Amino acid sequence: MELTWHGHSTWHASVDDTSLLIDPFFGNPFTAVDPSDLDPDYVLLTHGHADHIGDVGAFTDATIVGTPELTAWVADEHGADDTVGMNMGGTVECGDAYVTMHRADHTNGIGTDYEYSAGPPAGYIIGDTVPTQETDEDAFAFYHAGDTGLMSEMRDVIGPFLEPDAAALPVGDHYTMGPAQAAIAADWLDVDHVFPMHYDTFPPIEIDVGDFEREVAATGSTATVHVLDGDESFAFERPYAEE
Repeated sequence: MELTWHGHSTWHASVDDTSLLIDPFFGNPFTAVDPSDLDPDYVLLTHGHADHIGDVGAFTDATIVGTPELTAWVADEHGADDTVGMNMGGTVECGDAYVTMHRADHTNGIGTDYEYSAGPPAGYIIGDTVPTQETDEDAFAFYHAGDTGLMSEMRDVIGPFLEPDAAALPVGDHYTMGPAQAAIAADWLDVDHVFPMHYDTFPPIEIDVGDFEREVAATGSTATVHVLDGDESFAFERPYAEE
């Protein structure tokens, strides 16, 4: 699996021959990518705030995945023909990837005055195998937490049962977790790799991202913190690919 951070909460994940774009918002200071440069197979939306769906209209040729309320809005507003409406706890097969939706602790709504409901906010666990209760040492999963605060489900459900190996966590504070709570999340999830996101995009969420690295170390977590530059990629090789 290869992950690319395009700033804020916008990620591109490649699982074998399938490409997935999460929360397309290219109006952020970290990216030089124009939406027309990308051609994802799937676009995953965590919630309806403008800094997460701002450029979804550029990707109507892709399959749009999100809550039924949010995908219906994209179909109505942008003419998307291919949508997958799903809900909390569900897993859908997206090409070579398996996508599981989990709740996020946040608000939701579409439009300047949030005049449209987008259903509950969400995060996604993207894996190369379907999640089961049997641990598969060759499997790999990436957790995009969406916009969220710290929640016990990270410790009690997502970590032990969905078993992500890597996580992208919001760290900018004000609207989501800040560095200290995001570090606790990384520890609870028991991931090997963690990526900060949703910070330094606009003044209320400007932080010293080094604080997150220090807070992760303070928890005793052994997770490696990867602070990516905008449009930087990081590749994970599955164990069985080396055999």
